[in-house]
Amino acid sequence: MISSRNLGVMLALSLAGGALSPVFAAFTAIPPMQQTPTARALPDFSGLVKQYGSAVVNISTTAKARTGAQGIPGIEPGDPFYEFFRQFGGQMPSPGGEELRQGVGSGFIISGDGYILTNAHVVVDAAEVNVKLTDKREFKAKVIGADQRTDVALVKIEGKGLPTVRIGDPEKASVGEWVAAIGSPFGLENTVTAGIISAKSRSLSGESIVPFIQTDVAVNPGNSGGPLFNMAGEVIGINSQIYSRTGGYMGLSFAIPIDFAIDIKEDLRKHGKVSRGRLGVSIQSVTNELADSFGLAKPRGALVTSVEEGSAAQKAGIASGDIILSLNDNAIDEAGDLARAVAQMKPGTNVNLKVWRKGTMRDMRASLSEVPSESVVQAGGAPAAGQGKLGLSVRPLRAEEKQQLSTEGGVIVEGATGPAARAGIRQGDVILAVNDTPVKGVEDLRRAADSAKGNVALLVQRQDAKIYVPIKIG
Repeated sequence: MISSRNLGVMLALSLAGGALSPVFAAFTAIPPMQQTPTARALPDFSGLVKQYGSAVVNISTTAKARTGAQGIPGIEPGDPFYEFFRQFGGQMPSPGGEELRQGVGSGFIISGDGYILTNAHVVVDAAEVNVKLTDKREFKAKVIGADQRTDVALVKIEGKGLPTVRIGDPEKASVGEWVAAIGSPFGLENTVTAGIISAKSRSLSGESIVPFIQTDVAVNPGNSGGPLFNMAGEVIGINSQIYSRTGGYMGLSFAIPIDFAIDIKEDLRKHGKVSRGRLGVSIQSVTNELADSFGLAKPRGALVTSVEEGSAAQKAGIASGDIILSLNDNAIDEAGDLARAVAQMKPGTNVNLKVWRKGTMRDMRASLSEVPSESVVQAGGAPAAGQGKLGLSVRPLRAEEKQQLSTEGGVIVEGATGPAARAGIRQGDVILAVNDTPVKGVEDLRRAADSAKGNVALLVQRQDAKIYVPIKIG
């Protein structure tokens, strides 16, 4: 059988009397297609794992918890149903309702004499902590300290010459670069997963003081407390949290930067706890709508929603509705910037603040302290007055409600429709101010609503939190 290629050659030769035609000659002179370069090889983490994997440990914990029969609350020995569940439901907890609960997590050795970093939520409230190395050695561990606000804990085992990790610099890490996690997801020890850095300095709440490293590395329950490595084999983070609607990995995992954790570790090793400054304010970031409401040219700063009684902020004259734009001449772009900056300072530190209030800039000075937060309860109640422009139905607070809320004014929401409902205002919310003007009663709110155009910001108290809610009207 003649191939199509051979057939073309034979036809060209016959037409040219045995010689190649100019057309065919030109065709055969075309150079061969260039080969596409070989695709760049994917990263290989085998050397990293071989060198530093032995410094990653499995942490198992035992905690005591009170429970009823088969974990059913309210059924204790002596209850008529206790014997029924004991006979037909299997093994019962010991008399007194005490049950042992097991937990698992990860950690990594940072010094040859046995200091280990992990997450606070792995070891907090544990009655017993055990550490298992990759060579199957097991140790009983002591929790030196745990800081729940940052989720960093320091654990100690007795040993010498233990394998250790190498600490890196998260500041030099770039979004898009490859990273790897080693840990015990679902209790499966020494599991390696890899991905890339998705974002840096991620705040997971308005007052979060941890600038998380976000990755797409597969991290699951049990990975908590394990290290996040860069390609140089250096630890740049502690795997701490995941975003999940199922309880498992969904492509969003968060690590505490290692330099941040090392600072916490030093306090835990020396004092067993962390001593940090406190301004004494609740804050939120400023959105475009809030910036418009408060007369700022662009959204920036930390908006103060409440000030703690007796706090450094109150003594400095800071009030709800103030927007803190800088701390010691360092710009505050978001609420998390202020929270992190203050948390890295010690009590007694003097700070200079630039504050936006009623359309003007003010300079304030505060001496940081540690003041316990106070919780306030929500009030509820009776007949209401209508507020058509905002879509609110409200009533004045009663004397006992004002006392509970520690406020001299405010109105309580009985119903929300239109702009207020779209903004998320709901029944039971207490409105304390419009923009930065206090609301002492229904008429104050009515006047503020009638004069408002565009965006208006309501200071709302809901349960134990205060927040400014922007409402677009007109």
